[in-house]
Amino acid sequence: MFKNHPKGLIPAALSNMGERFGYYIMNAVLVLFLCSKFGLSEETSALIYSFFYAGIYILALVGGTIADRTQNYKGTIISGLLIMTLGYIVLAIPVLATEGNTTWLLVMTCAALFLIAFGNGLFKGNLQAIVGQLYDNPKYASQRDAGFQIFYVFINVGGVIAPFVAPMLRSWWLDANGMSYNASFPALCHQFLSVTDTMTEENMENFYALLSQVGGQAAATREAVSHFCTQYLDVFNTGIHYSFIASVAAMLISLCIFLATKKGLPSPAKKAKAEDVKISAEEKAAMAKEIKQRMGALFAVLGIAVFFWFSFHQNGTSMSLFARDFVITKSIAPEIWQAVNPFFVIVLTPFVMMFFTSLSRKGREISTPKKIAIGMGLASIAYLFMTLYSLYMGYPSGTEFRALPEAARTAMLSGPWVLILYYFFMTVAELFISPLGLSFVSKVAPSHMQGLCQGLWLGATAVGNLMLWIGPLIYNAAPIWVAWVVFMSVCLISMGAMFAMLKWLERVTA
Repeated sequence: MFKNHPKGLIPAALSNMGERFGYYIMNAVLVLFLCSKFGLSEETSALIYSFFYAGIYILALVGGTIADRTQNYKGTIISGLLIMTLGYIVLAIPVLATEGNTTWLLVMTCAALFLIAFGNGLFKGNLQAIVGQLYDNPKYASQRDAGFQIFYVFINVGGVIAPFVAPMLRSWWLDANGMSYNASFPALCHQFLSVTDTMTEENMENFYALLSQVGGQAAATREAVSHFCTQYLDVFNTGIHYSFIASVAAMLISLCIFLATKKGLPSPAKKAKAEDVKISAEEKAAMAKEIKQRMGALFAVLGIAVFFWFSFHQNGTSMSLFARDFVITKSIAPEIWQAVNPFFVIVLTPFVMMFFTSLSRKGREISTPKKIAIGMGLASIAYLFMTLYSLYMGYPSGTEFRALPEAARTAMLSGPWVLILYYFFMTVAELFISPLGLSFVSKVAPSHMQGLCQGLWLGATAVGNLMLWIGPLIYNAAPIWVAWVVFMSVCLISMGAMFAMLKWLERVTA
């Protein structure tokens, strides 16, 4: 698996594991945390999530530009790690949200999210540019796609562990305070404490049915119940704050690994300067047409990537809500399901690599653009399954489902296998698109624009993330199969567009 790959690949991947650890903690808890911490609606929480995840990727353009202009890729990466660490430190401070401090506390939380996004922008694309530089050596050039797949496996190790951290710490802190976990109870607490008294009769029945289960007393006075709700929200969210301490530790570990191994990694700046000496102005002018064609191909693929990430990153919004509402969560917290995707990345990547290698040996090698097109088709299969299953179960909208009596909701809950099957198809699709997209960008990008072009790939992800709020909006407004049909249609249309451009893309990038 590691044969014929440069030595710097594994250190670079290990340096990225801390960022992935923090990323997957945020991916697992952010929407649900904003709801439980501040009592925000799911639509509002998803909007903040969308802007945060868009910021992570759009700011990679800023990070790439800074690195390209300063020609200090490694220094930019170190700055990114430090800024991300500061953001997680701010999030790790447990402060109870009350009527008097909610506004400034939410602003502080958003400021911390900005620090994480900005630090990620300085870090992510530039590290990927360095990995691409490893394969500019003709000795390793033929292994570029495989190299990015190996890189992708290692950085997802942190993603497997991360989703378990927040639920584990939260449950531990609840137990330490004589309380029990329930995914639905924080929202009911906020409704009970609200001065607008928005609780319906059904919600009130559900609230009192759960109260004794989580450690409260259903027969207590309203003032005592209000006090318990406030205490429960404080303990519940403090446990999540503690998980951000783990993110701080992971970021510091990544920083130490990068500092210890950076001398063995290439410096794109030095390579670019060497090329400036060797290539004359006339030769550069002659290359302009080819560069223009390659950038055109890059933007075509970026356009497809936008819609993949719009569909794929529903794992942190509408799919997190589905895991909370429609899947049995007594023994498995909804956040933990975020570990299934990186787990499948690690397990399935060797098989996907063997499949590609086998085809190559038989002289039937699949081009990178064709792999991306196939990946879009596989993503549509994941949502086709969710559509058919939701229709079969007769699932209403998320809002209507949560208003049902507890007995009715329990009878309609899905088994864990639904999420496992969904994530299986989406992960295979991801393996056909994400690491190969990184490889594609490193292949077509001009040498003096490596950081910027990796930033453009991440910028396409940002555009997709800006639309993530659409998923929860449909999820709560219509039968949930409607949301799955929208994502399936987007993937099918993107696959068709990619196949329509296939010959041109293969010709340009040959």
